[in-house]
Amino acid sequence: MSDTSARDQARDNAISVSAISSDRIQPDDNAWTRRLVIFLRIMAVVSVAKGLYHWAQVTGFVGGEEEAFENQSMAWQTATIYFAVIELVAAVGLWLATPWGAVVWLTTVVSMAVIELMFPGIYGGSLTVVGFEALMLAAYLALAWMSARERPP
Repeated sequence: MSDTSARDQARDNAISVSAISSDRIQPDDNAWTRRLVIFLRIMAVVSVAKGLYHWAQVTGFVGGEEEAFENQSMAWQTATIYFAVIELVAAVGLWLATPWGAVVWLTTVVSMAVIELMFPGIYGGSLTVVGFEALMLAAYLALAWMSARERPP
């Protein structure tokens, strides 16, 4: 009986030692990739919020009688529907961290910047929106570059 209990105790000690040694922090080779995925998920949530806001404008949940969708110019209506659709498509792709999601999101960012800067009559030409979009684009490019550098050629 004592042989069995001594073996059980030795086995338990070996298991606990291996569990302790496996808890050591290993250097993470994919830290930038993980940061990129987290950034893409955050941008997906932002894109969902923006897309739902545009759909709220289309359906009349946002704004008063004078700001109703039907009372806006054709250019405003077209841009609003475009962004209502493309923001939600981009959000799905960003959440899944797919290449097409990043491409659709980049298309959205460039489209918004062009509309804000070149056609200020549609959405008002807000430099704050353009600045935010440019900052997020720069952050994406930096994270994607750092993520690509940690992979072997």
